[in-house]
Amino acid sequence: MERLPTIYLEQIVHRKKHQILLKFDFNNLLIGLLKKTNEAHWSQTHRSWYVEDTKENLALILMTFKGITFINKKNYISKDKYPTKTVFKRDLTAAQKTLLNSFYLYLKGKRYSTSTLQTYTFFVADFVNFHTNKALELLTNRDVELFIETVFIERKYSISSQRQFISALKLFTVFYPHTQINDLQLTRPKRSRKLPNVLSQEDILRILQVTKNLKHRAILGLLYSSGLRIGEITSLRLFDIDVQRKQIKVSSGKGRKDRFVVIANTFLPLLQNYLLTYKPFSFFIEGPSQKRYSESSIRKFLAKSTALAGVTKNVTPHTLRHSFATHLLENGVGLRHIQELLGHSKPETTMIYTHVAKKDLLEIQSPLDTILLSLKRNSKEEQKFLLSGINSV
Repeated sequence: MERLPTIYLEQIVHRKKHQILLKFDFNNLLIGLLKKTNEAHWSQTHRSWYVEDTKENLALILMTFKGITFINKKNYISKDKYPTKTVFKRDLTAAQKTLLNSFYLYLKGKRYSTSTLQTYTFFVADFVNFHTNKALELLTNRDVELFIETVFIERKYSISSQRQFISALKLFTVFYPHTQINDLQLTRPKRSRKLPNVLSQEDILRILQVTKNLKHRAILGLLYSSGLRIGEITSLRLFDIDVQRKQIKVSSGKGRKDRFVVIANTFLPLLQNYLLTYKPFSFFIEGPSQKRYSESSIRKFLAKSTALAGVTKNVTPHTLRHSFATHLLENGVGLRHIQELLGHSKPETTMIYTHVAKKDLLEIQSPLDTILLSLKRNSKEEQKFLLSGINSV
């Protein structure tokens, strides 16, 4: 592999803030990795990329390019006067904390997933903290709107997060019915209908080829070949893998549903090599002390592999699942079978892949092609007419 350009760090004041300037010769791989940090910006004035000069961002840059290229910090001087990012802290009373703990147990009793428990309690805690100087019994729908207008807009929360907050608040008003919040008037914003990001089969192969670490390659290979969610692969236990039948039992997937997914024949050699080399004890992939592997680690090495493969799209573990479903559809597998493999409750969820599959779209002829073909046909007929001599003078 050719040597990548060295990155030189410098400090400047830009846009009234202290920034770290990253100078290096043009390279698509380095630019791709920078973009994936979500912290880097391009300065037309300085003709360089930059990030805000904080300890967190410096650590992020060093971690992102570790093992990728050399970073020259000769002109960078660490300054403790630059504060770290302010951590948001709630100022809840003892009574409010007790109430929120009770709400958490209430949700737990309804058997919500751990992720939903944490998300719903987090949003309600933020809401209560926002109105900490106002009694809960006096809160109205307008207080809900003020919270969304202030906190959600300021933190740039997505529409899906706002929908989750409304769902959480609806449950909270049932648990604590003493507020003046009218549940009937709490409406969720419409869900964004964005098409999934899908990779070509060639992109998938390139990502797997550049992933040299055996464990990482096995993880990415299984995510794509079986269409697993990231939480499903980190919680996958060895006894749920049936090599003889070439299938995996996904226990308590999203919505607490069990399902079976296939193991690709071409993945079996990689699977056996990985199991013999790493010898996992309980989980398919394990972190330190044989505990569950970190989801953030998967996202990090996938981002590096994507950049090394020269893939410019934003690729996440879920992109591999989207690609799995789309490629199945393009290969002629029916929607009902794809729905079962993905574990979707509703066929409408699976049907979104019909909008990105190329099989049927490629058969549609553009009107421009129709016009050109018509002109070409008319031109040939005119030539034949002239050559016939009938119209000759």
